[in-house]
Amino acid sequence: MKKCSRSAHGALTELNITPLLDLGFVLLVIFIITTTPIVNDLDLSLPSASRHEKDPPRKANYITVQADGALYLNKAQVAMPQLLQTLVGLRVDDPDLNVIVRGDRQTRYKQIRAVLDVCQQANVPKVDLATEPLN
Repeated sequence: MKKCSRSAHGALTELNITPLLDLGFVLLVIFIITTTPIVNDLDLSLPSASRHEKDPPRKANYITVQADGALYLNKAQVAMPQLLQTLVGLRVDDPDLNVIVRGDRQTRYKQIRAVLDVCQQANVPKVDLATEPLN
């Protein structure tokens, strides 16, 4: 009577080389990464880089809405129809116009909404609302 089958003996005699190949590839990658390429032997005169001056930061335009409904654009008092015309003129001069709307704490939301509507009609690309940070 047989104690072991042939398939069991055949599996024991084979050698699994997959882990050895993985180790070989890892070592190959490490040697490739750590070896410095020989590129610096060529005599070249490289051009010098020019210094690029940064653009000055864009000036923000402030629209202030007081509790009594008075409107100010950059500290100059304006009415709602004049605000639209002024914003359109500023938008023509600066296509990337930045407007910050500041409202008094007691200002009704209706007045702030009217200012935001005027900014939208004037196609102002960036409108922010100014708030005080919580303490």
